[in-house]
Formats: sequence, structure tokens, C-alpha cells
Amino acid sequence: MPNLKTLRKRISTVQSTQQITKAMKMVSAAKLRRAQEAAERARPYADKLAEMLVAVAAEAGVDAHPLLARREERRIDVVVITSDRGLCGGYNANIVRQAASLLARSDQEAAALAVGRKALEALRRRGTTLLSDRTGIAQMVPAELAAGVADEVTGRFLGGQTDAVYLVYSKFRSAISQIPSTVPLLPVSLPETSGPTIEYIFEPPKPELLGALLPAYIRTQVLQALLESIASEHGARMTAMDNATNNASDMIERLTLSMNRARQATITTELMEIVSGAEALKG
Repeated sequence: MPNLKTLRKRISTVQSTQQITKAMKMVSAAKLRRAQEAAERARPYADKLAEMLVAVAAEAGVDAHPLLARREERRIDVVVITSDRGLCGGYNANIVRQAASLLARSDQEAAALAVGRKALEALRRRGTTLLSDRTGIAQMVPAELAAGVADEVTGRFLGGQTDAVYLVYSKFRSAISQIPSTVPLLPVSLPETSGPTIEYIFEPPKPELLGALLPAYIRTQVLQALLESIASEHGARMTAMDNATNNASDMIERLTLSMNRARQATITTELMEIVSGAEALKG
């Protein structure tokens, strides 16, 4: 059994760690509220843009723009969105695992674009061909970051350097539920809309309008994925830090019990020595 000094030191260390995990949980909870609000605010715009895109493309046809053109997927690009920091449970590992299964397709030439330091590190370890990377995303404006990523992969698709582009990110459901997801980005698949299609009067003509809507739609898809990922990261970190705080409390209780037992054993030993000494003096 460890001595009292060692146990006291361990308890002090765990208490210090608990204070850190509790503070990180509170910070993540505050950031989660803002990130969740941002993701929810972006959804109506994305839905309305998808509705307009369907209305325009329905009559223009899938051959009306190169971004709608489908071809055999011999080369694919994968945009992997993770966080820059760890301490968020299995959030990053689950996304990297999802991306790895997509990149491992033996019949395709695959390359990746890393968004987040954890994605960059994991893809480098795997020896994946990296097109580019974006780190320090917490300091970037999400809309600008999304536009840069979308424009890069769109340029590669239009230039024939890739046949398809996929997004791998984590969909936010709640603070305790984040779902790693793979979404086709290019060529653009017309989203399904519920209910009757609204008839619009378009100006300029539909082919020209489609050419403006498609890049905006791709940027919106990347932005939505980025916002969902940021909310998922904070939710995962809040949950992980809450679990760590609770585990620290359990550990402190066990260590305190061990320390009390060690103290009791020490006192008992000292009493026995005193009694033995007194008996020896009597003799």
C-alpha cells in the first residue's frame, strides 16, 4: 500500500486535473451554444438555396452545367474536417476512421484536403496524398474558410483533375450525439425536396442563373459541414470533460479511502508499539 505522502500527492494532482477539466467543460458549453446557434441559423438559407437550385435545374437539365456532369470515379478528392485540438473523446478518431475507409478504395486514386490539425496529422501518418491543409480554423472566419475549400475542389473538378469530391465531417445532433458522415459534394446531386416544386419567374435566363447558383450551393454545403463540425467538436469536448470530471471525483474518493486506511494502519501500528513498550517496561 502506498504511504500517506504518496497518496496525498496523488489526491492533490487529481484535484488539480479535475479543476482543469471542469473549467474546460464550462468553456466548451459556452462555445457550444454559439456554435449550435450558428449551425441552426445557416440551415434555412441552405434549404431555400437547395429549393431554388432544384427549380432551376429541373427544366435546364443535368447537362446544363459542368458541375452537374457525372463521370466514372477513377480519381476522388476527400475533404476531411476535424478539430485542431484533442481532448474531445472519440470525435476526431471517428472522422478519421470514416475518411480512411473512403480513401482506402483500391480501385480509385484518392487525395485529401485536410481541414483541422488532427486531420492533417492523421492523413500524414497514413501516407495519404495531401492537396492542401487548413489549420488554426478557430481563428478563421467560417464563411471565408468554406469559400476557399469549395473554390479549390470546384476548380479541380472543372479542370478534370478529379472525378468526384466527398465531404467527411461530423453532423451535430446534440451534445452527446455527433454522427461521422460522408456526403458527396461534386458532381452536384440535386437535393430532394418535400412537397410541390414552386414555380419561379427567373431573370437572368436559367442556364446563366444555374451557373451562379451552383458555386453558391457548393460553398453553402461546405459552410454547413464546417459549422456542424464546430458544434460537434464543442459538444464532444463538453461531454468528454464532464466524464473526466466525474471520473476524477471517483478517483479522489478511492484515494481518500486508501489514505484513511493507511492512516488508520499507521496509528494502529504506533499504538501497538507504545503498548508493547509499556509492557516491556513493566516486565
